[in-house]
Parts: sequence; structure tokens; C-alpha cells
Amino acid sequence: MPAIANDYLRDDGYGRRRLKLGPLIGVTVVAAGLGVIALYNICKIEVGTGQQAVLIRRSGLDLKPDMELAPLPEGGRFYKGVQTGGPNNGVLTEGRYFYNPYYWDWEFSPQFLVPTGKMGVRVSLSGDDLPLGHVIAEVGEKGILKEVLRPGRYPYNPYAEKIQLYDPVMIPAGFRGVVTLLAGVEPTDPNVVLVKDGQRGVQKTTLDPGTYYLNPFVTRVSLVNCKSQRFNLSQPDVEMDFLSADGFSVVVDGAIEFRVIPDRASEVFVLYNEDDNGDDIEKEVITKIITPESRSICRIGGSKLTGGQFINGEDREQFQRNFEKSLTENCKKQGIDILSVAVTSIQPPEEIATPVRAREVAKQKLIQYNQEKLQQLSEAQLKVQVLLAGQKKAMVEAEQSVVELTTRAEQDQQVAVTLAEQKYTVSQTHLDASKNKAAAIVAKAEADAEVITFNNKASLSGLAARVKAFDGDGSAMAQNMLISKLAPSFRTIMSNSDGPLMDLFGQFVKPGTNLNPPRTARATVPPAPEANELPTNPFTPTTTEPKP
Repeated sequence: MPAIANDYLRDDGYGRRRLKLGPLIGVTVVAAGLGVIALYNICKIEVGTGQQAVLIRRSGLDLKPDMELAPLPEGGRFYKGVQTGGPNNGVLTEGRYFYNPYYWDWEFSPQFLVPTGKMGVRVSLSGDDLPLGHVIAEVGEKGILKEVLRPGRYPYNPYAEKIQLYDPVMIPAGFRGVVTLLAGVEPTDPNVVLVKDGQRGVQKTTLDPGTYYLNPFVTRVSLVNCKSQRFNLSQPDVEMDFLSADGFSVVVDGAIEFRVIPDRASEVFVLYNEDDNGDDIEKEVITKIITPESRSICRIGGSKLTGGQFINGEDREQFQRNFEKSLTENCKKQGIDILSVAVTSIQPPEEIATPVRAREVAKQKLIQYNQEKLQQLSEAQLKVQVLLAGQKKAMVEAEQSVVELTTRAEQDQQVAVTLAEQKYTVSQTHLDASKNKAAAIVAKAEADAEVITFNNKASLSGLAARVKAFDGDGSAMAQNMLISKLAPSFRTIMSNSDGPLMDLFGQFVKPGTNLNPPRTARATVPPAPEANELPTNPFTPTTTEPKP
């Protein structure tokens, strides 16, 4: 120990020993840190997911004799025992909390889990006793609480309450839920069948198909089948027989389809349901409503008809219509809707059934024969109508054909006339053109003839003038012209008057004319004709044909 103490002492240089503060402070800090960590872990409450912690007070005020659990603090002081104060009734949910373990203790437990398809009903284990006549506990009272827990996880104090699981109310399709309040205000009139909403008893309002989370200690729901159901009149325990007007026994067989009116399901359930049959009221509806009504209607209506009338088709049909109408009206007054009534057979007494049936068969055959006769007449009339329609159709088609041919001929005639008129117009135009052309040709020919005549006259005038120069001797003029044309070429030849050539021209020489003039004397040659004079024989007439 002294050796350890020496580790924390030092010499100050004057022979005195001083305390070393550095190591001491470090040890103190470490010790304090360890103490804080230990205290932190001791006071820490770690509540995991899905868990809960119930607080229990170790010290504080003692519980009173009438107390089971610690109530809320009074004057800032807690009571000993299991705590019930706070939002979760003294229960800590998921999280981290710090409580002094010297004053507090706690118990871990799982939270209550309400599975799917279930609901939880809470029962308070502590509190004041219920008042007389009360079934459901209020806050601070001991007993069943009204509110229910839907599927989920809930923290709860197992010392203060317990939770019971129940099935929710499932109302299938086609059913109605009749609600009976087991707790609530007393009805003002205890003699009514259905109470007012919120009063204890059977409610008028029903529940539609669905799922409802209702406290079974507060509300009871009875399922009423509102779907269509079928009932046969020929069941062993139900025999629909009655006496006719003439005392014969008649048996009716058939089927009735019915259903409970949904809006009146509560009324029907209260009036006709029996405890030994549970919530099912089908049997009660048949035995207490449909069967008595059917038997009553058949007996009243059947007693008005004789046995033979039940074989006649018209009387049977009228009986069936009256039966269906009356049964529908009477059952509707009692909350039952009759959907259909089918009377399959009516069995009259055999003593009269055979002859009446034979008579009815004969009547039916007569009716059938009359119907066949009418049908044949109708078919004959139909055939006549078909033939007339065919004939009329053929006439219409023939008339249409005549109209079409006439129209086509008129159109062709109009086209031909139009074409002929066009050809006539063209021909007339060509004729006028030809006439104009012929007139032009005639005019031109006349003009050409006049020109030729004028030219001939001009030529004859010149010729006459030339002939006149030769004293009217044409032969002399011709000789002159011939000589004038031949003189230049035959100048040398003409110098020799002997020979056969000269003999040829000698016939044109007048008697006594010397054909051999002296060489010194030159023969006088008349001048050549003008260019506009005709070089032809003056004795040959000149004609010019007009050009076409």
C-alpha cells in the first residue's frame, strides 16, 4: 500500500512530499465513466418490436383495501404495484426508456395480436362494479368494453384487462342481417315488434351483405335468407286437396317460388322465427304463411267450380290465375314476395274425369279441325294472293318493258331526226357552196370569153388594118408576111431565081411579076410584125378555150 501511495507523491525540492494530481484525475474520470455506463445499463429499458413492458412500482403509497392495481399518482406520488396510468394503461411500447430500478420494476411480454379474420373483445379486470342492469362497462368500470379490436397488434396490461377473440359477422350475398341490441336504452313501448334505432331489442334496419366487426355481447346478428326459394305443393306433409262445388275431391299439384322481402326481413324474423330452428325461417315461412294461404285460396276458389270445370281448359286457367293473384297479394302483406306460381296438375275425380275428358278432347279436336280449316283457307288465300302478286308483277314488268322500248324508240327517232337534220344542213351548205363555186366558174368563163373576144377583135382589127394596107388583098399580105419571115435566111437563095424552090414560091407571085430583079436592086421586105402581133397564119382563125 505505501508503495502504491508513493506513486502518487512527489518531492517538491524542500524535503516535502506533494500529491501527484494527474494520475489521480485520470483514475477518477475512468471510474466515473464506468459508473455512468453501469448506471445507464441498469436504468435502460429496451422494448423490442412486438414487445411491451408493464411497469411495477417498488416504493410509494400503499394500495387501499379496495384497490387491486395502482391508480394514477396523487400529488406527484405513485402507488405501489402494477401501474395503470398513462396512455397505454401503464404499458411501455417499442422504444428505449430509462427508469430507476430502485423505484421501478418491469415485466416484458408480447403485445396481443388479433389475426386476420378475427376481432378482439376487451374485458376490464379492474375498476368499479357495473351498475344494476348494465351489461357493458364504461371507462373505469369492471366488465366487457363496447369497442372491439380489429386485426392488428395491440399493447395491453394483462393485469388490468384481457382480450378474447371472436369471429366477425359475415353476411353473405342474398342474405340480410337482423340486428338485435343486447344492451342499450329500454324501449318506450314493450309491446311493439320492432324497436326504434338505438333501443334494446330487434332493430328495423337490417345489415347488407358484408363483414361487420360487432361486439357479440352488445349486438346479435341473425342471418335471414332473402334469396328465391322453391316450395312444392306435393310434399308428403303438405297435401293441397279440397272439395268441388258438386262434392268431388280435387287435388292440386304445383310449385311456388318465393323470397323474403329484404326491407321487411326483421319483421318476418321476429313474427315467425322459432328458437329451435335457429336463424333459419324458411320452414316457418312455408308452414305458417304459404301453406295456409294456398290451402285457403284453393278451398275457397275450388268450392265455386264443379268437378267437370277443372277439366275444362278455360276454367282451369281462370282458377290458376285467381290462385296466383290471391296468393301473391296475401303473402305480400306478411312480408313474403311470391315470384311465380306454377300449377302443374289438377286431378279431378275419376268418376267424371273420363267422360268429361273425352268431351273436352272432342271439343279440342273440333277446335283443331276448325283451326286447320281456317289454316287451309288462309293458305289458299295466300296462294291466290301470291299468284295475283306474280301476275301483277309480270304486268308491271311488261309495262315497264313497253315503256322502256317506247322510250328507247323515241330516243332513237330523235337521234335519227337530229342526224338527218344535221346531214340536210351539211348538204344544203355544200349545195350553196357548189352553187357559189359554179357561179364563180361561169363568171370567170364569161370574163375569159370576153377577154378572148376582145383579144380576137383586137387581132382582127390589126389584121384588117394590115389587109387594108394591101388594098384588101389578103394573099398579098400573107405573102408579105411570109417573105418577111424568110427573107433574112434566104437572102442568098432568093438571089438565084432558078431552081425548084423558086418554083414553089412562084405560085404566090402575080402574073407579070419579075422574080429575078436586078442584082443592084434589093427587094423591099416589109418589116417584121410587132411583138404583140400573132405569128400564126392570118387566115387561120385563133380561138382560145376557156379554162375550166
